[in-house]
Amino acid sequence: MAENATEVTAAGIARLAGVGRAAVSNWRRRHLDFPQPIGGTDTSPTFDLGDVEQWLRHQGKLAEVPLSERVWQQLTGHPAGALTALRYAGSVLLLIRDRSTAWLELAALSDLKLAEALPTALESVLAARLGEAHPVAVPTPAELAISTALVRGAAELAAARGTAPVFEFLLSRHFDANPRQNAVTPPGPAELMAAIGQGAMDRQRPRTVLDPACGTGALLSAAEPASPASAVFGQEADPDLAALSALRLALQTDAQVRMRAGDSLRADAFGELAVDTVLCHPPFNERNWGHEELAYDPRWEYGFPARTESELAWIQHALARLRDGGTAVLLMPPAAASRRSGRRIRADLLRRGALRAVIALPAGAAPPYGIPLHLWVLRRPGAQPSPGPRLLLVDTSDLAPAGRDKLPWQAVRTAALDAWEEFDRTGTVEEQPGRRRSLPVIELLDDDVDLAPARHLPPVAAGGGVADLAGIHDRLTAALRRTGELAPVPPAAPDEPARWPTTTVGELARAGALVLRAGGPGATSGADAPPVLTDYDVRAGSEPTGALPEGPAEEPVLVEAGDVVVPVVGDGTVARVIDEATAGAALGRGLFLLRPDPSALDPWFLAGFLRGTANQRQASSYASTATRLDVRRLQVPRLPLAEQRRYGARFQALAGFEEVLRSAERLGGQLIQGLYDGLTGGAVRPE
Repeated sequence: MAENATEVTAAGIARLAGVGRAAVSNWRRRHLDFPQPIGGTDTSPTFDLGDVEQWLRHQGKLAEVPLSERVWQQLTGHPAGALTALRYAGSVLLLIRDRSTAWLELAALSDLKLAEALPTALESVLAARLGEAHPVAVPTPAELAISTALVRGAAELAAARGTAPVFEFLLSRHFDANPRQNAVTPPGPAELMAAIGQGAMDRQRPRTVLDPACGTGALLSAAEPASPASAVFGQEADPDLAALSALRLALQTDAQVRMRAGDSLRADAFGELAVDTVLCHPPFNERNWGHEELAYDPRWEYGFPARTESELAWIQHALARLRDGGTAVLLMPPAAASRRSGRRIRADLLRRGALRAVIALPAGAAPPYGIPLHLWVLRRPGAQPSPGPRLLLVDTSDLAPAGRDKLPWQAVRTAALDAWEEFDRTGTVEEQPGRRRSLPVIELLDDDVDLAPARHLPPVAAGGGVADLAGIHDRLTAALRRTGELAPVPPAAPDEPARWPTTTVGELARAGALVLRAGGPGATSGADAPPVLTDYDVRAGSEPTGALPEGPAEEPVLVEAGDVVVPVVGDGTVARVIDEATAGAALGRGLFLLRPDPSALDPWFLAGFLRGTANQRQASSYASTATRLDVRRLQVPRLPLAEQRRYGARFQALAGFEEVLRSAERLGGQLIQGLYDGLTGGAVRPE
């Protein structure tokens, strides 16, 4: 084994070979020549990446490792850790972007000479792009000596994809693989906040943007200052994230980038700054934010925040860094709008016209995903604040079903942005029950100063009105009648159950009778990205509701009519045959696609037998919190195609009955809730 070898876990091996974790465990047990662990633990060993690749090729299980996967494995297995490896890769990508000729000369050197010469080149380009006080530590020759394969691989990948997309791919994949380590602001709310913060400002005009708790740089990245004369400023308490954010922004924009490491509340690095826009997703519910040592700080213009009101400290910090008339948009927990300990500061923000809007987002918009967060839009008052200020209240929380993978961000963005732009232009907004309203500040200055939008919006008419309830009733009656027509009549039991020779899905795949593909994140940067079929969609029998993440263009797995899709996590028997309406969607995480050869397998026959309870039970394994299905172990009878089609027709009829039942359940729920709302809201009388 080579010194400082790149290590790969069993999960990484599974990704390389396109199989499940169980297959890797089987290889280790059945093949004596499988590479031995070189690190990790007994329960989570790691292996030498080169040895694993050689073994997989020898076994015919790997034709060629994609370059993106090779670079990713080199990054995750780096001896100094993934965050440090990301910093090395990002620094080299910045050198390639800004000084491509210098990189080509360096790349021609041997690995040893490259490691010796690269630090000087990196130090020069980082200082030129990020300023002298930047947070990106330049690697030493010794550190680069174990990283030459990584940086050369990243450079090769950048030649095909571009420097910024490659770094975004590596960064996003790292954060996806470690979701608990960093709270990343998702693209949807980040873009909405940036659009509100920009307002009517000319997109091409030079402007300045600050994020005082920038984390991974998502908000500053979404701001997209187009002019090279623009500037983005960021500060982050975690030095590693500060370095990665600086590199991310420097690769994405021509604007001036100034990033600092440190706590903005305790050690503000931009104390004299006055910017056009502040965007911030601050840490929530912090008790140790500096309450004791910051008691006499001049930033508390609207009142000294209580120990439990760290979010109101961030609000006032943002206002202190704005020029007169500048706009701040902060992502806030809903409790900040109503906690009694913050009512005096909220009242002063309203009286002086600093707080302009509170917008409620759907639950699942951003971490913490379990609560519906708010956007607070603020504007630093000028010398003469406008008379009779009003507050815009918007509630978009009803626009999305449960689950962040299904948030219709375009609808949320349109509802929020249309309301804000009209309010910002005219000082008021056309009222929409349950959606938006502008109130005179005086009406909110009571004992509570409660700013939660839902508490001040007039209710929506029940079910859209009595006429709509009547329509729902008619559709429900028709659906119930249809269930009676389609309800299958159980046949008489045979004298003895049928017995067939069986095979497994894995054997069918090896024989070429079907193609087996696993779903994944995919990525795209275009507007024509296909919708994503999620685990929820398959179980609910609904149309695709997911969306591909923004990022470098990776080829998603697209479903075709006749494919069979199976969820692999969760307790339950589900297998869905894709129809023409769903064809073309991307296959989401946690799903496996089985594409049968129509000359060998009938898709409805296949899906029907995959749903058998006994079949699913014998192919399932159990973790501490979930059941996981090994699709390759599912069994299918060996039957002639004509006999398969007889079974398939029966299974298809059952699926039709199941869909009608789902429709009746949905309509019944709408009718019940509509009547409850109508009776309690006065739109429907008891008689």
